[in-house]
Amino acid sequence: MLKHSKTDIQLWHAVRGDDATAFNLLFDRYWVSLYKTAHYYLDDDEVCAEAVNDVFVSIWNRRKELEITSFPNFMQTSVRFQIYKRRKAVKLEIVFKDELVVEGRHETNDGETRIRQTEIDNLLNGHLDQLPKRCQEIFELSRFDNLSNSEIAERLNISKRTVENQLALAVKHLKVCFKHIYLLVFIYFM
Repeated sequence: MLKHSKTDIQLWHAVRGDDATAFNLLFDRYWVSLYKTAHYYLDDDEVCAEAVNDVFVSIWNRRKELEITSFPNFMQTSVRFQIYKRRKAVKLEIVFKDELVVEGRHETNDGETRIRQTEIDNLLNGHLDQLPKRCQEIFELSRFDNLSNSEIAERLNISKRTVENQLALAVKHLKVCFKHIYLLVFIYFM
């Protein structure tokens, strides 16, 4: 078990060796300060939290290739980059409509809606199967059973921060998996 007295670099070397405990210690050590940095640039709590979580997801996913010599500097630069991306990004909002307007009348096609929902459910389940079992379990308890992070932590006998970390990893994975769908829908409805 790693102690809190380990330096950032020692923890980072452990993370590079796939040590999730070391990763959680770094997450706990830096999350609040990164959030404060993000909040300095953006006044949106949700976007700031997402940006910070994206930083951690990115370093976990790239842990084998990243060479970090100054962890605090790297983390601050990373969160500022995430904020920069969000401020410059063009946001497209695509709204799926279950109703079709035909000559002034609203009509719904329940069969098509059910087929579309089944396809999305199957796609989601396929992508969830790619996650580690514990991460899947936490995501499903949160999103499908509507349990709070505290309730999940208590049920699984883990820390609330671990629940948050695993949810962030799952959401990031799903965003990447479903990214292509946004483009296809955008092209289809143009």
